[in-house]
Amino acid sequence: MKKLLVYLKDYKKETVLAPLFKMLEASFELFVPLVMAQIIDTGIADGDRGMIINMGLLLLALGIIGLVCSITAQFFAAKAAVGFSTGLKHALFGHIQTLSFSEMDTVGTSTLITRMTSDVNQVQSGVNLVLRLFLRSPFIVFGAMVMAFTIDVKAAFVFVVTIPLLCLVVFGIMMISMPLYKKVQAGLDRILGITRENLTGARVVRAFNKEESETARFREGNEALTKMQMFVGKISALMNPVTYIIINGAVIVLIWIGALQVDAGNITQGEVVALVNYMSQILVELIKLANLIITVTKALACANRIEAVFETKASLISPEKGRGKDFSKGKGADGVPAVLFEHVSLTYKNAGAESLTDIDFRAERGQTIGIIGGTGSGKSSVVNMIPRFYDATKGRVLVNGVDVRDYTLEELRGKIGVVMQKAVLFKGSIRENLLWGKEDAPEEELWRALEISQAKEFVEAKEGGLEAKVAQAGKNLSGGQKQRLTIARALVRRPEILILDDSASALDFATDAKLRKAIREMEDAPTVFIVSQRAASIRYADVILVMEDGEIAGMGTHDELMESCSVYKEIYDSQFKKEGRVS
Repeated sequence: MKKLLVYLKDYKKETVLAPLFKMLEASFELFVPLVMAQIIDTGIADGDRGMIINMGLLLLALGIIGLVCSITAQFFAAKAAVGFSTGLKHALFGHIQTLSFSEMDTVGTSTLITRMTSDVNQVQSGVNLVLRLFLRSPFIVFGAMVMAFTIDVKAAFVFVVTIPLLCLVVFGIMMISMPLYKKVQAGLDRILGITRENLTGARVVRAFNKEESETARFREGNEALTKMQMFVGKISALMNPVTYIIINGAVIVLIWIGALQVDAGNITQGEVVALVNYMSQILVELIKLANLIITVTKALACANRIEAVFETKASLISPEKGRGKDFSKGKGADGVPAVLFEHVSLTYKNAGAESLTDIDFRAERGQTIGIIGGTGSGKSSVVNMIPRFYDATKGRVLVNGVDVRDYTLEELRGKIGVVMQKAVLFKGSIRENLLWGKEDAPEEELWRALEISQAKEFVEAKEGGLEAKVAQAGKNLSGGQKQRLTIARALVRRPEILILDDSASALDFATDAKLRKAIREMEDAPTVFIVSQRAASIRYADVILVMEDGEIAGMGTHDELMESCSVYKEIYDSQFKKEGRVS
C-alpha cells in the first residue's frame, strides 16, 4: 500500500484538511456530554430555565459547527480519494501497456481487468474512509476516556478496561479476515475469467450446445466464491455483536459504580449521564472503526494485488537510445537483408520445451516471404519476434543488419506494419481507426491504403464514407471487412516491413489475390511476410518457409518445395484437386 500512496502527492492539502476538520468535529462532540451534565445538574436541579435555554442554544451551535466541519471533511476526503484512484488507474493502465506478451500471458487478461476496476475501487473506498475516520474514531475513543477521568477517576477505570478489550476484538478479527479477503478476490478473478470466456465465446458455446455445462461451471465457481464470502462475512459480522456485548456490559458496570458514587456524594446525576454518553460515543466510534477496519482490510488486500502488477517488470527492455539504421533504398543492394534470423530459438515463459528451434533465414528488401505449416507449427511465433513481441532465447533477429534489441521499441515498430490473426477495431469512425497507423496521414493516403487493401469499395458505399461509425471490436462489420480495414490501417504508415499474420482468412480467393498483387505493385514495396494456412496465398511468394513442430521443414519457391519438401506437397495436394494437372 505504501507504494501506492505516491498517487496522493497531488492531494496533500486535501489529505491534511479532511482529517483536520473531522478532528474539529470530534472535539465539539466531546463537549456535548459536559453541556448535558450542566443542564441536568444546574438547569433542571435549580429550575433555572434561562440556563437550560442558554445550554440548549450552545448544543445547537455545537451541532451546526460539527455538521459544517463534517461536510467539509467529507468533501476533501472524497476529492482526495477520487483523485488518487484516477492517478492510480492511469499509472496502472500505462504500466500494463509496457508489459510484453509474455507477462500478459502469465498474469491473465481477466485478472488485469479486475485489478483495474474492482480492486482500484476498493482501494479508493479505503482511502476515503481512512481520511474521514482513521484519526477521528481513535480521538473520540481516547478523548472520551480522558474526559471521563476529569469527571471521576474510579468510574473512568471502566473505560481503561473496556477500550483495550475492544481493541483486542477488533484487531484480532482484522488479522484473521485479511488473508481470507485475499482469497475472496482471487475467487472473484476466477469467476470473471469464466464470465469473460463465455461472453467472448458465446457463439462457440451455443454451436456445441454447451450452455448447460458452462452454466454448471459458472454455478460451481460462483457457489465456491459465495461460501468463501459467507465464511469471511461471518467472521467480520462477529465484530458488531461482540463489541455491543462488551460496551453494554461496561455501561451496566458504569451505572452501578456511578450510582454508588452518587449515593456517596462524590459525583452528581448529570456527571453519571455524561459518563454513560461518553461510553455510548465510544460504542458508536468503535462500530465505525470496526467497519473502517473491514474496508481497510479489503483495501489492503486489493492494494497488494495492484502492487503485484506494478512489480511485474517487462521482460523486453527498450534501449534509451536506438541504434537502428535508416532503411535506405540502397540497403538491399549492399547485401544487408531487410530481416535476418540467425539460428533463432524461442521458449515461452514457463513452457517445458522450445516453441521454435534453430530458425535461420534471410529476407531481402521488397521480397515476399510466405510462411505455411500446420496448426501449432510456430508460424505466428516467427513473425512475432520481428517487432519484438517476444525476444529470442537463442540466436538473433536483425532488421536492416541491426539486432532488434538495439532499437528502441518505438523506432523498431515504427518500421513495421502488423496485421494480427484476430482483426481488432476500436469504437469510433473508420477514419479514426485508420489514423492509428499514422496520426497525421492526409485523406489521399487513407483512400490509397483502402484501395490497396481492397476496402475502398465497401467504405465508399457506407453512409459517411470515412466518417462511418465502427462499433466496439467492429461488430457492425463482416469478418472480411474487418480484415481489410486492419490491413489498410497497417498500410497507412507505409511500413518497411509488412506482416500479415493469417489476416486474409476471411477473404475469398479472388480478393486475396488482388490484395497481394496490389501490395507487390506499391511504390517502395515493403518486405512482406504472409502467414497463412492457404497454399494459394503464399504460392507466388519469393521464398516460402514450411514450418513443422517449431522447425523449418523446407525453404524455397513453390516449385522447389513441390519437388523437395513432402510436408509442403502434402499441404498443397490436400487443398487442390488434381485433374491431370495441378490447378
